[in-house]
Amino acid sequence: MALAISGGAIAALGQAPFDIWPATPLGLALVALSLVSAPGPKAAAWRGLAAGTAHFAVALHWIVEPFFVDAARHGWMAPFALVFFAVGLALFWAAPAALTACVARGRAPAHRAIAQAALFLALLALSEAARGVVLTGFPWAQPGHALIDTDYLMAAAWAGPQGLTLIVVATAAMIASLIVHAGRAPLAAAGALTAFVLPLLLPTPSGPVAGPGAPVVRLVQPNAPQDLKWREDMIPVFWERGLALTAAAPDPSLGAPGLVVWPETSLPVLLDRSDAARSRLAAAAGEAQVIVGGNRYEGLRPRNTLAQLAPGGAIVAVYDKHHLVPFGEYLPFEEVFDRLDLAALAAVVPGGYTSGPGPALLDLGEAFGRVFPMICYEAIFPGYIRDVGDRPDWLLHITNDAWFGTFSGPWQHLALARLRAAEQGLPVLRAANTGVSAVIDARGQVVSALGLGEAGHLDAALPPALPPTLYARTGDWPALLVTFLVALGAAIHVRREEAH
Repeated sequence: MALAISGGAIAALGQAPFDIWPATPLGLALVALSLVSAPGPKAAAWRGLAAGTAHFAVALHWIVEPFFVDAARHGWMAPFALVFFAVGLALFWAAPAALTACVARGRAPAHRAIAQAALFLALLALSEAARGVVLTGFPWAQPGHALIDTDYLMAAAWAGPQGLTLIVVATAAMIASLIVHAGRAPLAAAGALTAFVLPLLLPTPSGPVAGPGAPVVRLVQPNAPQDLKWREDMIPVFWERGLALTAAAPDPSLGAPGLVVWPETSLPVLLDRSDAARSRLAAAAGEAQVIVGGNRYEGLRPRNTLAQLAPGGAIVAVYDKHHLVPFGEYLPFEEVFDRLDLAALAAVVPGGYTSGPGPALLDLGEAFGRVFPMICYEAIFPGYIRDVGDRPDWLLHITNDAWFGTFSGPWQHLALARLRAAEQGLPVLRAANTGVSAVIDARGQVVSALGLGEAGHLDAALPPALPPTLYARTGDWPALLVTFLVALGAAIHVRREEAH
């Protein structure tokens, strides 16, 4: 159990901002080996649950940050939220652990230990993929995400996030083999060494660079801390700051921006009642189009909205966030909580948001083309872009990461935006309230950025797109099929070894 817990915690150190990617396969190898001695499925499930709980408590500790925005009211919920959240996600580790023990049926001798470890790791990869879709999904801090800040990121263009996870679990299996055989496994040693050294030998991939005449975008980062953002005396302070950043002189080397982008929920009034505010925003932007995040009502429920404004301030189009954050933007099973009279929990999101109709493209005209918008949480999901049919010219991400604190959450969110760019071969422009606002090229590399907790604006030429990647054409199915075949092969090997 101690080995499982240690391995789970170590595996989390591959995630941003630690970015110690070898820690992830090493930690997973320790978790896999902790299951080899489990006397049965029940014991294995408990070890998998413990490992997953440790992993998610370390990797996703930022989940407590929203509860301290109003600490007097909600601070007491923070430890419960972290524990329940980590344990809930850890079920996706407990299930493959128990299934591995069911196949192996008892303690594994040394000659079968590697196959059993490989079986668990392959099943874990499949379970982590399922975590991205079950109960609306939460594909954050997956094993493959440890590779985002390495040159392995280029593999995402071929096999997506599941392909990165395959690299991690394969390396973990080789490490487990080395541990079991006390270093007397030359093929595993060579494979593990290659996995660790390869990112140092590969050239750092970079996407195509914007050429002369490329359209210029200004990203506005007002830096409004969440505990002050909606305070009555501070709303005009952040609004005026954003207007000043919008109206600031352009970079002489780039020229005037043709598009200005504000972060999520940065409009200080409802979009439905924003004539005066949009007029001032348009005046600050001059001849540029504006994209701004705000709230609007459709019927009796609010929507988290991105609005496209023409020069002059007229609303050209709106996009409503369609994948809302459970317990953050809406209350799942609201009628159950009402019946149980859990008023404190229900009060966190009174009424909640209504989700939009789904993914969409915005046409920004000849210069900027068609853009695929993502609001905050939506950027963690790789598959929605395929729902719009036509390929966009670039991706836009507006977010308010002030909810996530100042340590790990914003950096992990930025990493996932980089992954979206590498998967699709499309640049991503990201406007974040408190940071990190960034321009990301079509291979997932950050071209320029504004620091976390910094107020400012970032002018950049829009990077060009690459041709559609293999992953853009096929999605996750090829990598999932390979993972399933590996799991099947490992299961067959375990049973054959057991028969002998």
